Amino acid sequence: MRTFMRGRPITMFIPSDVENYNDMRTELPPERLKLEWVYGYRGRDCRANVFLLPTGETVYFIASVVVLFNSEERTQRHYLGHTDCVKCLALHPDKIRIATGQLAGVDKDGRAVSPHVRVWDSVSLCTLQIVGLGTFERGVGSLAFSKADSGVHLAVVDDSNDHMLTVWDWNRKTKVAEIKTTNEVVLGVEFHTTDSASIVTCGKSHIFFWTWNGSSLQRKQGIFGKFEKPKFVQCVAFLQNGDILTGDSGGVLLVWTRTAETPTSKGLRGGGGEDSKIVRQVKAHEGSVFCLSETRGGAVLSGGSKDRRVVLWDHELRPDKEIEVPDQFGSIRAVAEGKGDQVLVGTSKNFILRGTFTEGFTVEVQGHTDELWGLASHPSRDLFLTCAQDRLVCLWDSADHRLKWSRSLEEHGHCADFHPSGAVVAIGTHSGKWYVLDAESTDLVAIHTDGNEQLSVMRFSVDGSLLAVGSHDNFIYLYTVSDNGRKYSRYNKCSGHSSYITHLDWSPDNSFIMSNSGDYEILYWDVVNGCSQIRNRSDCKDLDWATYTCVLGFHVFGVWPEGSDGTDINAVVRSHNRRVLALADDFCKVHLFSYPCCTPKAPSHRYSAHSSHVTNVSFLHNDSHLISTGGKDMSILQWRLNHRPFGPPQPPSFSPHLFPLSLFTPPSALCPPLTSIIKIFLSLGLHLSLGAHLFLAKSGILWPEQKAVI
Repeated sequence: MRTFMRGRPITMFIPSDVENYNDMRTELPPERLKLEWVYGYRGRDCRANVFLLPTGETVYFIASVVVLFNSEERTQRHYLGHTDCVKCLALHPDKIRIATGQLAGVDKDGRAVSPHVRVWDSVSLCTLQIVGLGTFERGVGSLAFSKADSGVHLAVVDDSNDHMLTVWDWNRKTKVAEIKTTNEVVLGVEFHTTDSASIVTCGKSHIFFWTWNGSSLQRKQGIFGKFEKPKFVQCVAFLQNGDILTGDSGGVLLVWTRTAETPTSKGLRGGGGEDSKIVRQVKAHEGSVFCLSETRGGAVLSGGSKDRRVVLWDHELRPDKEIEVPDQFGSIRAVAEGKGDQVLVGTSKNFILRGTFTEGFTVEVQGHTDELWGLASHPSRDLFLTCAQDRLVCLWDSADHRLKWSRSLEEHGHCADFHPSGAVVAIGTHSGKWYVLDAESTDLVAIHTDGNEQLSVMRFSVDGSLLAVGSHDNFIYLYTVSDNGRKYSRYNKCSGHSSYITHLDWSPDNSFIMSNSGDYEILYWDVVNGCSQIRNRSDCKDLDWATYTCVLGFHVFGVWPEGSDGTDINAVVRSHNRRVLALADDFCKVHLFSYPCCTPKAPSHRYSAHSSHVTNVSFLHNDSHLISTGGKDMSILQWRLNHRPFGPPQPPSFSPHLFPLSLFTPPSALCPPLTSIIKIFLSLGLHLSLGAHLFLAKSGILWPEQKAVI
């Protein structure tokens, strides 16, 4: 049978055991994927995106997933409503509802979706409102809930050239005001804590004080006067007396107070008769003040970029406590109050740290910091390895969701494979150099070089006696392997491809290799007879393959979408039980097909969570989970493979002893699924905790007789 990619013919031979190809059908697999764990955090190019929720969970985002992580119980929940990169996050004053903004993207069916904001419930994970479809350009840069009117309004600044500021009655999905801010970069927007008619935006060379009268916005620019004007005003916070606090690129905190109040400016929606002037300057950090956060007690936390210091400022804006984040974690991008005296810190190297000013920090979340391609699963344990352009090689434990170890290489990592014994792992790099590391100690076992171009695939034979190295110089290099993967000797090389090697697989007896290239070739190699190319490819139609990662071949022909240009699929992998085929595509999707998949336009289950091209997929040794890696989103996603449909997400349990009840100011009503579940729960005569009762009573969910009990 023949198909075409970019006008090039691709010939595939039907195996002998297929009696009538025209009668073949590929059905949806009964297996399903459910997102179980997300590794990584987006801190490198975002800010103020780590918060503690009343549930005890830390909320943050990476790719198109918003993660709610309980560090004590080591559990995660995921809000999956977004269709592309999440760029910003804001907490409602009730600490329950959350607004998250995304870039322009595509929906699950591949249709374009404009940038928008989603307001959702952090208890039930239900979407409450979608705001701004068709309004924002490029993406949502920053957003904030109003505070003085209990979060009725939402301010949003988009990523258009004019950085449009819009104010929304978000519950009604109504835009009530819109205005151009500036052509310069805008880094933040905030409502005043005591005056919902006052909004502050800041960014490159500016701070603007906006007065909103209910239908229009009036701007007044902050004047620095005798104080040095910074290149960037990075962040805004509010002091207890109503003064405005800014942090800038010069490491300075400035206190702005409002003056010349006129009668028209009184009340929640007063006019624009106020000016703001600087009344105090404090040198706070070396380098930028990158983030500010108000504490429950009215103090302020600041995070420095260059000096990596977190400082707690008292009510008089005097430094009370401080701590320096170690250099290995990068500079500070987000800081927030945690439980008790704890502090949460997000960093530029994509770490989330938790600690205190006296005891230091521990790592809560970590991930890669550059484009991610290399992925390999351990042959017998619940472990997998990743390597990326950040030069890091990381071994992860999929059972307890922790990093086992990481090691830095001299080169950008691109591909990897474990020796069948699991004792060592081979990592290929962008320069043609490849390393072999001890999988336990991370010691360097061997180092070799094949050519000077990128290595795209490393693949051990089934018994571990041979290693095939596929390169962008069009060759496959073969090595004999001994001493349990610790000694390597060049054996031969496969020469015949007209473009770079993309994928390859071994036969179970180590005698043959199937390989794909960048110009859509499917070639077969006789390893035993000098690695010669098998010219009559029909002789290979009945060969079995120990793995199936080649994206071109009869058994995976059906995964290609109609009209594909040949670059739409980055990786495929067959499960060890040979029942399903997982696929990583260029459109942020993970697919699950039945195997074999040899009929055109075969159906698949599609899963969204990545926000960049999905670069690789790999089943764990027992097929219990699938791991997928994102390219520029730098995320690692762990999916549980299950034969049965999954139920709705479960809300977390609440403990009235962990948080003051004042934090549990809930929305007026939760979404219907949670309401129904709770009413069924109560109708069965089951009991809720006191904290849950109080929360639900405030929500208006409990029936009158239930409220009377409280």
